[in-house]
Amino acid sequence: MEQLIFLFGLGGYEIIVVMFVILLLFGGKKIPELMRGLGKGIKEFNNAKATIESEIKEGMKSEIPKNVDRKSDD
Repeated sequence: MEQLIFLFGLGGYEIIVVMFVILLLFGGKKIPELMRGLGKGIKEFNNAKATIESEIKEGMKSEIPKNVDRKSDD
C-alpha cells in the first residue's frame, strides 16, 4: 500500500484525523476566524522580514568604501 506523504511525514489518514480533531475542538464557525488570524500573522511576519531586509540592504549601500587603494606616505 502506497502511503501519501504530506507535511511532517503524515499520511492521508493522519491529515484527515487532525482536521477532524480541529473541527471538533473549535467548531465550524471558529475555523474561518482562526484562519484569518493566521493569515494576518503570516502577512505581518513577511512585512517585518521585508522591512529588515531593506534596512540591511540600505545599510550596506551606505557603507561604500571611500578609497580602497590607499597609498601609504611612508
